[in-house]
Amino acid sequence: MPLPDLKPRTARRGEVPSRSDAGEGGRLFGRKHAGRRPGGVVGSGASLGVTLAALTQAARHDLSCACGPSQHRQRGSDGLWIYPAALPSGRRAPMLKVLQASGCERNCAYCAERCGGQGRALCLVPEALASAFLDLHRAGHVAGLFLSSAIQGGAVATMDRMLATAELLRRRHAFRGYIHLKLIPGCQPAQIERAMALATRVSVNMEAPTAAHLARIAPGKDFQAHILSPMRQVADAVAAGHFARGGQTTQLVVGAAGETDREIATAAADGYREMGLARVYYSAMQPVPGTPLAERAATPFLREHRLYQVDFLLRGYGFSLDEIHFDEAGRLPLATDPKTLWAERHPERFPLEINRARPDELLRVPGIGPRSAERLLAMRRRQRLRDIGALRAAGASWKAAAPYLLLDGKPAERQLRLL
Repeated sequence: MPLPDLKPRTARRGEVPSRSDAGEGGRLFGRKHAGRRPGGVVGSGASLGVTLAALTQAARHDLSCACGPSQHRQRGSDGLWIYPAALPSGRRAPMLKVLQASGCERNCAYCAERCGGQGRALCLVPEALASAFLDLHRAGHVAGLFLSSAIQGGAVATMDRMLATAELLRRRHAFRGYIHLKLIPGCQPAQIERAMALATRVSVNMEAPTAAHLARIAPGKDFQAHILSPMRQVADAVAAGHFARGGQTTQLVVGAAGETDREIATAAADGYREMGLARVYYSAMQPVPGTPLAERAATPFLREHRLYQVDFLLRGYGFSLDEIHFDEAGRLPLATDPKTLWAERHPERFPLEINRARPDELLRVPGIGPRSAERLLAMRRRQRLRDIGALRAAGASWKAAAPYLLLDGKPAERQLRLL
């Protein structure tokens, strides 16, 4: 789909740009950052579209929705990274994922934006970015905004620009849709409060499961001050009912710091329990040329996928972390999914009579998820389930489930062999 005409709006009469909006000589971009001036839009719609495309491409590794190699890191035909994101309601909607600025002052080992990035550093001021988003929204291309940023001019100034963008959308343009704001490591508690007032959801990227692991890949970040403290502030606000919308999420980079799957899963489980996280996202490390990890082997996307499967078991299937099987090195086996592996290691629990099984027992069956379990329970209230077609009708993965079930006393697997 072609891009709409993206033209920066001018300030209304009587409006005074904030200090983070105002550039030298009234340019669309802010002041010099760390000795360099970001490049970018000077005023034409075409150059704004090019800059926006570059900033969406730079944002593509910061995940907020899909799991599995087939569902994320997909670029649209228009050059923008617009993708179906999972909203707090469970509904999916097209999201513009974009950086306010590229070319970061920090030196995270895995990041292409480290130490100023590898190309021209770009930075859209709030007015230009809000205008571009609204044009896309009015054209029906996007329903929401996921906004992060490389750090330019310090964490506080960077967060100011992001807050100003959200403020424009909410206050001036009365946008009531989904906004996800990344909390920049090093921002101030008052900025976090403001972000919660403006955003539907906020997030702080943990990146690594422990302070020791974070120090290996992000020496400029303090695990307690920059990661856990902001997360705790948001968690306390959610618990007090002061931020009751989408809560907070986080992201962990997989395979960058020598961490094990057990350590990642433990950090996620602790986050759900202690910080009330809405979601944890996982990003398989892919080496970027010109970074310290350029020669590191890429983390298999299947490893990322297995972590998502563990995450689902912890959040929605009633599993505890000590029920997840890791090998002696703390790795998740790649050959078998963790739920099937649990079932194979507990033959005493199977086969399970589908007409008598409790909801929590059905959720332990490979191939049956929360929705298909609910459908099976509703179906058996009407009649006894005797045919493997019931599994199909419920939306279960019937081939995976059949070896673990009895259908009115008869092995479901026997019917499977006849098909």
